[in-house]
Amino acid sequence: MTKWVYSFGDGSADGRAEMRNLLGGKGANLAEMSNLGIPVPPGFTITTELCTYYYENGETYPDDLKAEVDAALAKIEATMGAQFGSTENPLLVSVRSGARASMPGMMDTVLNLGLNDQTVLALARNSGDERFAYDSYRRFIQMFSNVVLDVDHHHFEELLEGMKAQKGYTFDTDLTSDDWKGLVKQYEGKVKEVLGKPFPQDPQEQLWGAIGAVFGSWMNQRAITYRRLHNIPADWGTAVNVQAMVFGNMGTDCATGVCFTRNPSTGDNHFYGEYLVNAQGEDVVAGIRTPQPLTLFEKEANKSDLPAMEEVMPPIYTELVAVRDKLEQHYTDMQDMEFTIQQNKLWMLQTRTGKRTAKAALKMAIDMCKEGLIDKAQAVSRVEPAQIDQLLHPMLDPKAEKSVLGKGLPASPGAACGKVVFSADEAEAWVERGEKVMLVRVETSPEDIGGMHVAEGIVTTRGGMTSHAAVVARGMGTPCVAGAGELRVDYKAKTLSAGDRVVREGEVITIDGTSGEVMVGEVAMIQPELTGDFADLMIWADEIRTLKVRANAETPLDAQTGRDFGCEGIGLCRTEHMFFDPQRINHVREMILSTSEAERRRALDKLLPYQRQDFVELFRIMEGLPLTIRLLDPPLHEFLPHTDADVAEVARLTGASAEEIKTRSGELHEFNPMLGHRGCRLGVTYPEIYEMQCRAIFEAACQVAKEGKKVEPEVMIPLVGVKKELDLLAEMTHRVAATVMESEGIEVEYLVGTMIELPRAALRAGEIAETAQFFSFGTNDLTQTTYGLSRDDAGGFLVTYQEKGVIEADPFVTIDQDGVGELVSLACERGRKTRADIKLGICGEHGGDPASVNFCHRVGLNYVSCSPYRVPIARLAAAQAALGVGAVASTA
Repeated sequence: MTKWVYSFGDGSADGRAEMRNLLGGKGANLAEMSNLGIPVPPGFTITTELCTYYYENGETYPDDLKAEVDAALAKIEATMGAQFGSTENPLLVSVRSGARASMPGMMDTVLNLGLNDQTVLALARNSGDERFAYDSYRRFIQMFSNVVLDVDHHHFEELLEGMKAQKGYTFDTDLTSDDWKGLVKQYEGKVKEVLGKPFPQDPQEQLWGAIGAVFGSWMNQRAITYRRLHNIPADWGTAVNVQAMVFGNMGTDCATGVCFTRNPSTGDNHFYGEYLVNAQGEDVVAGIRTPQPLTLFEKEANKSDLPAMEEVMPPIYTELVAVRDKLEQHYTDMQDMEFTIQQNKLWMLQTRTGKRTAKAALKMAIDMCKEGLIDKAQAVSRVEPAQIDQLLHPMLDPKAEKSVLGKGLPASPGAACGKVVFSADEAEAWVERGEKVMLVRVETSPEDIGGMHVAEGIVTTRGGMTSHAAVVARGMGTPCVAGAGELRVDYKAKTLSAGDRVVREGEVITIDGTSGEVMVGEVAMIQPELTGDFADLMIWADEIRTLKVRANAETPLDAQTGRDFGCEGIGLCRTEHMFFDPQRINHVREMILSTSEAERRRALDKLLPYQRQDFVELFRIMEGLPLTIRLLDPPLHEFLPHTDADVAEVARLTGASAEEIKTRSGELHEFNPMLGHRGCRLGVTYPEIYEMQCRAIFEAACQVAKEGKKVEPEVMIPLVGVKKELDLLAEMTHRVAATVMESEGIEVEYLVGTMIELPRAALRAGEIAETAQFFSFGTNDLTQTTYGLSRDDAGGFLVTYQEKGVIEADPFVTIDQDGVGELVSLACERGRKTRADIKLGICGEHGGDPASVNFCHRVGLNYVSCSPYRVPIARLAAAQAALGVGAVASTA
């Protein structure tokens, strides 16, 4: 018989931390805290298996669930000495979601459940605070109506604001108990008006409505979007946590807060958090009231004039510090905790591994290792490879002039600039047409997730370091300034202002998420340096990984950047990129327009010195490291002019007529050039092109070798599908190499290999390996030719495919391990069977994707190659793959 419900609290629990797949992250950690003897309000968790059952059985529950829930509810009643639905001493509960992966703000929560027109009287009587009781009741009506009954929350906001205006109040706290009583009646009336039936008074009906709403919220649009952005499978499901309510809003001896065992923005080992006296939890995270600092250190650092908890409630603060130490030592990681203080008693509502910025993740991993809390392997596992990307983004140039409009909290570090927009929908629309935007809001909500994802940065005028905007921005690695209270947002006028200074929609601002500054205009930025903690992490990763990492580079700048980031060679030098240089493009065009081999060779002779010098510079930078040079790949028509002005210029330089140029361009035009006359097919039909390139390669290699530097050229023939293509071009390469080396009087070692980018090449890899000394998988084209997709056109529907569950990820971003991956695996196996020492690598964009790097490690490739700025990401991903951790994904 399946167990659907697991109880926790009162010093023991049915579950434990390792059961997060079954109990969700929140449920597993509540059970673990209970087992550790930490004060946790009692409750129970309905498992993720029930969520799966719910959706597989027409959104219904198993017959035995109600009995298990009733039994678990009775345990809470016994522990708390209260009864659910009692008009004498009512038990109130919260109902929250809890997936195995943290999804802050994405799913629904209901607090104060169990209140009705009768139980509120008992709550008022027992607490001695009628105002608190009716404030709790109106919160419950609004939350339950919105989450469960689908009555929009603006109905209730309008009623609240109307009463405040009528009474001349400024703050919610100005309302009296009689005001809240009157508002409760108005809220109930609004529910009846919208739904045509009264607000439910039966606590059991309320409970099951809330449970159904939490399971239902797993499939709401914001949760679906979040899962897609964070690669969380839909079949994981969510758990539901039902827990006894404790109240932080019963008076001045009550409080609620959020805290982190270390600073989630910087990684500093300082207790960090925010709290509010006489408040409920949503007040802190929703940014409705500006929270107070937890510690005196934070108070001074943020120059706050609000009293810190350390000075207001010293005994409770000391108890909270002890919990902090206990949980971090137990979980050996930074914890994100929620707590409530009810009448001077501390209750812990949640702990989970805290989300953190890339900078903080790096610092914590290194510090915790040096403190002896974790070892090097754990430290390497703690930093997500994708987070490294955040550390490689520009920072503000400290010497740059800047005009500061205002300042808020440094919620998520990094610098960004963009055009101001005031809604998430506008952000998505502007980005769609190629603009870079800055999303500016009074405060964000989960509905803004799409706009937040595409924005360069986020600014809010309300909320703290643990507000929705701050938490989501840190998770995305997006710079964010929160709680910039001196700025004013006017949605109607579409303006952001500070005093008499006004920024309008479409005007550019720059933000610094590290300092909290918001600046008018674009401010100069600089690239960060990889030193200190970053260097330590990379050294530790290199000690662990077995997969080598190269860079895709064809310019000296790219090659040097790759070296600076720790690449171990160049895995893809695209020679065609060199041809577009203004000094040489017309020689290329002259070669294409030639009508005989002799004319083509004369034009190619003009290109030779340029190509040779390109390779000389690359060999010098890559001293002692392999340089894989792909011979010309794209179809020739790409180099011809397309505008009348360009045609006229080429005609002037080459002596050809404009008509001849247009005619030649028409002759070269192809309906599907990706599958046309390109790659090795050019080398077979116009061997003189590849001969010139090979001569340039070997003359450059000999020149640099004579300088006393080690060179390792690897000549790569693209788009081979038939072994004979490679045989012809490999023979030509060896012939040119021998001629050049004899002429130069020096020998250099080199390899000749091919790109595996066609399914036929993968299938015939065994015979191709008779000639090829290495394979480099060109997974961009291999994905196109395997799927029959154009990566330039597929973007329009691949998002829909992901949303509908046809594929899990874009196959051009993360390698399709089931289809394309099987071809790669097969080619490796067949290639090695023929040539045991064959070198195997990958040079598509997948080389910098952590999940794809993990796959490459598992199939036994020798190296991955990626863009220079992704080299550190690949190094870390390769280390995590060697440890058996990290991203693993499939697209089908």
